[in-house]
Amino acid sequence: MAASARLGFILLLMPLLLWLTLLIIIPHVDMLMLSLRERVGVGEYETSIANYKTVLTEPLYMRTFMRTAVMSILATLITLLIAFPVSYYIAKMVRGRARSVLFLLCLIPFWVSELVRTFGWMILLRETGVISQFLQWSGLVSGPVEMLYNDAAIMTGLVYTSMLFMVVPLVTTLDSLDDAVIEAGYDLGGSGWSVMREIVIPHAVPGIVSGCIVVFMLSLGNYLTPTMLGGKDSLWFTEMIYSQFIVRFNWELGAAFGFMLLFASSFIIWAMLRLTGQTLERTMG
Repeated sequence: MAASARLGFILLLMPLLLWLTLLIIIPHVDMLMLSLRERVGVGEYETSIANYKTVLTEPLYMRTFMRTAVMSILATLITLLIAFPVSYYIAKMVRGRARSVLFLLCLIPFWVSELVRTFGWMILLRETGVISQFLQWSGLVSGPVEMLYNDAAIMTGLVYTSMLFMVVPLVTTLDSLDDAVIEAGYDLGGSGWSVMREIVIPHAVPGIVSGCIVVFMLSLGNYLTPTMLGGKDSLWFTEMIYSQFIVRFNWELGAAFGFMLLFASSFIIWAMLRLTGQTLERTMG
């Protein structure tokens, strides 16, 4: 009986192991080996860390790398600031059908592809777009306003495309907070801010950390939004990875770029978990 149970467990686990091995582990090992190759002649390579030195010593690469990381962190913070009150309202302020409707409204934009949603922002923010025409009609500006192809447009797109992934863990975590605990805080003389600071936010920390990890990873690895909404001065690191692989056919340097992005995201997530005292098991549970 024990042998049958063990066999059944292995068979159930096999699809996951195959998925991890074939689509994640093997490609990443191959990419790592590729990033450690340096061309020394036509069709000749040697093992070296020269590609990583290139990333660290070339000002353009390093500046773009740091800029992408900083803007991804900023996009995560902005998403959290917008999503937290929305999530609190959905989880604690409304009940029944209204709650389902509000949650559905957060979900509806994600029924279409990211490409379509990004095109929507391009239509809104371009010179002849709705926002520019409204500003002209209201007399706030005298001519067309171009709001595309800059960092602000990228940030808007990143926050918009990531919002649901912050709202869902926050709503789930806040929903588990007993309303009686909040009422007790008010009964003991607490103000709205003190109850939020002492009760609600500490309880929501796992959801906050979980949402921040997902949003940060999505922002850091986003290619479509920065490419379509950014300009020549708003280069994103994923664009440089694409350029090395597809345009320049320099797969060795592109692989090194990819692993630098992986190392940076892993370090930032580790630092976030250390600062908040959380673990991956708790935040993802």
